[in-house]
Amino acid sequence: MTLQLTGVLTALATPFTDDGQVDVPKLRLLVDRSIDGGVDGVVACGSTGEFAALSHAERRLVVETVVEHTAGRVPVVTQTGATSTAEAIQNSRHAQECGADVIMLIAPYYEALSMAETAGYFRAVAETVELPVMLYNYPSATGVNLDAETVGRLAREVENIRYVKDSSGDMGQATQLIHHHSQYISTIVGSDNLILAALTEGAPAVMAGTANIIPGEIVAVHRAVAAGDFVTAQAAWNRIYPLIDAVLSAPFVPAVKAALEVLGQPIGKPRRPTADLDSASLNRIQKLVTELQLAPAPA
Repeated sequence: MTLQLTGVLTALATPFTDDGQVDVPKLRLLVDRSIDGGVDGVVACGSTGEFAALSHAERRLVVETVVEHTAGRVPVVTQTGATSTAEAIQNSRHAQECGADVIMLIAPYYEALSMAETAGYFRAVAETVELPVMLYNYPSATGVNLDAETVGRLAREVENIRYVKDSSGDMGQATQLIHHHSQYISTIVGSDNLILAALTEGAPAVMAGTANIIPGEIVAVHRAVAAGDFVTAQAAWNRIYPLIDAVLSAPFVPAVKAALEVLGQPIGKPRRPTADLDSASLNRIQKLVTELQLAPAPA
């Protein structure tokens, strides 16, 4: 397990056809958009990918498509968590068989578990695969916050738990992970509005749904930080932050999909019951995309 994730990872959106099916050709185009933009990895079936609204077969289709089409150009992370340990194990084994590089496990959602139950779930799933495992901390969806001490303990106790995606939105918690536990686990910050802060603090990678929209621009921030050019990094961040903030201030998945449509790469509507983006948010995003002078997708 020598792989080390670094840089910018795109949390891929899932395209849908007009009749609500997974749009495989557009998913391939979305993978290409990110890789052509210079990202360092792609993520299938994350929250931006609406995994909770996908059937079991659709989740497998998305994973298979992303792994196949990426074809080793960058690492592929697949989110395999579920509400039951058994289903998470099935998803994780499938991802390993497909050739994914890392599995990402969200804690079970809907019914908030105790920390002991959550840790037991992570251990049980990790033991069934040889792939590196990324814990996915998203307390607003799961009701459980994986604090830095718990994450560090799991990484010390379970050999293949090697990453944590922290989407708590708490930069203080992410900083504790980076500074106190980096010997055992790599922290990937998953809050798009904390990209510059996380990279400056020393996070080896960030995972962003807005990288579907502006992959090259987010990569530019990372590359400037990695080069120690913090003036350029700040300027690059200042340029894109208003758009990132607008997307985060709106319902996130509809906003990502609306921005891609503005850019000439429509990937369909969010899966119902999630509604389309409201007109005020859409107008704001259209204005910011125009101001950034982002190039539309080629016809």
